[in-house]
Amino acid sequence: MESKSESSEWGSGVWAHLTTVRQRSPLVQCITNFVSMDLVANTLLSAGASPAMVHSVVEIPDFTPHIHALCVNVGTLTPDWLPSMKSAAELASKLGKPWVLDPAAVSCSGFRLKSCLELVELKPTVIKGNGSEIIALSSASPGQTRVQYMGADSSHESTDAIEAAKSLAFSSGAIVAVSGAVDIVTDGKRVIGVHNGTKMMQKITATGCSLAGLIAAFLAVDQLQPLEATVSAMSVFGIAGELGEAMSKGPASLRMHLIDSLYGLDETMVLSRVNITRLG
Repeated sequence: MESKSESSEWGSGVWAHLTTVRQRSPLVQCITNFVSMDLVANTLLSAGASPAMVHSVVEIPDFTPHIHALCVNVGTLTPDWLPSMKSAAELASKLGKPWVLDPAAVSCSGFRLKSCLELVELKPTVIKGNGSEIIALSSASPGQTRVQYMGADSSHESTDAIEAAKSLAFSSGAIVAVSGAVDIVTDGKRVIGVHNGTKMMQKITATGCSLAGLIAAFLAVDQLQPLEATVSAMSVFGIAGELGEAMSKGPASLRMHLIDSLYGLDETMVLSRVNITRLG
């Protein structure tokens, strides 16, 4: 772990990214799951972005060309939704728009694993998952549908997945973000640790989904530095969680205070709380 001065150096970039999101209000298309739609939309709104929960395959040819970023989350994947996800991802990639893949519970079924591998082939800008999801996706091959029957909860620490994340980044060309006690972000070479956040956030469903949406918003305003934009989004979300926990009595009130804290973040809060280090 490196010195506090490194976090200070990252801090100005984190604040600049958040400020730009607030100024530009990027339009983020979210094809996400039924459990997470509300919190994802409110997270994006409170950060200053504009969410659009457009998932009909019929609308994608008209709508997706106008977005600034796309977030695809497979949490409640069905055969009916997969064509929408693939169509939007393919169009986003073709038009040079950043998009985020959240392979939620990727190893819970052969269908889900195969679907996620097909989505990876469509060149996501960022792949964001927990330790178990990233390990499972990294170890799979396009012709493999081995099933481990795991849900969205992680049985691995994020730090257990560093090598898997680096490997997945190399093979996919994506930035890989691993959420956990320490969030890990890598481009296959650099490995950055984001130490912001609170354990209680794990007791609120859809916080990981919401983080993926926030990453998409930050990518929308800085396509040239996807690793830095991803790190900034993870730090901002973690800081909001820290501030929210200080005002909460439990997960339900943390959910409310998380959104309020994200909305109210100012430069002093961000610069004083950013905790980011180079891990490799």
